[in-house]
Amino acid sequence: MILTVTPNPSLDRTYEVPSLDRGEVIRATGERMDPGGKGVNVSRAVAAAGQRTVAVLPLGGAPGALVADLLDAQGIEVARVPVAGATRSNIALAEADGVLTKINAPGPELSAAEQELLLETVRSQSVHASWIACCGSLPRGLAPSWYADLVARAHAAGARIALDTSGPALLAALRERPDVVKPNAEELAEAVGRPLATVGDAVKAAEELREMGAGAVLASLGADGQVLVNASGAWFGSARVDAVRSNVGAGDSSLAGFLIAGGDGPDALASAVAHGAAAVQLPGSVMPTPADLDPSAVAVTTEVPVDLVLKEPVA
Repeated sequence: MILTVTPNPSLDRTYEVPSLDRGEVIRATGERMDPGGKGVNVSRAVAAAGQRTVAVLPLGGAPGALVADLLDAQGIEVARVPVAGATRSNIALAEADGVLTKINAPGPELSAAEQELLLETVRSQSVHASWIACCGSLPRGLAPSWYADLVARAHAAGARIALDTSGPALLAALRERPDVVKPNAEELAEAVGRPLATVGDAVKAAEELREMGAGAVLASLGADGQVLVNASGAWFGSARVDAVRSNVGAGDSSLAGFLIAGGDGPDALASAVAHGAAAVQLPGSVMPTPADLDPSAVAVTTEVPVDLVLKEPVA
């Protein structure tokens, strides 16, 4: 079982519109509603793969109840942490030409008692978990050290932690030595405080995160692929993608694939790349099933192309 923790989940509403004209009445041509948050997406990808997952979520108000109902309909167990504030509702406006405009709400502020209950729920639910995936931004009220506290408690209970966050929360958590961290290129550059122009730059930055405390670093480099750096060395993984339809949740799908395959070594990296490549070829935030995966399109090697210039270098 893979346990996910999403401190700031959301109810995501997407409206399809012909175009976005400020000050005008815009009539949507389509709409959909999805449970949102990086950890939620990891659980959705794990469930799509046919494996058990439990999502720990602070939920409040009518939006929180809808998130729980939507996840239950997808066969995902929810460990609900009741909070006084309403779960945030995010809005995405998808124009006909593919441009996506997102409005993300800040979310509720968690009290000290709610924060402690969230940590205690993670502890109680982690007894049978092979991995705990802690993902996303922190809501108001949670200090940047909150993830560090969670990692320390999880390790004390014998659990393995995969962390997907950024900024001060990531840096604070590194001192507690999370087993895996999963930054994208932008988050990786922010963590080391310098731009990344090549795959070699990304590998060096990942090695620095390991020196700061990470057991392993799984870094997403967009269309260029992914790198895995751990105590045994570095691997580079890439996949053939015929057409990109949506990259929403692709990184979360990659993390799910990595953990499903054991969360260590080149086989897990290959699974991560396969899941990420499948996700970008599906619409919206649809998560891939085993039938969507194409392992033959994936290549993993220890011969990391350090001089390969990133298609989307990070300034």
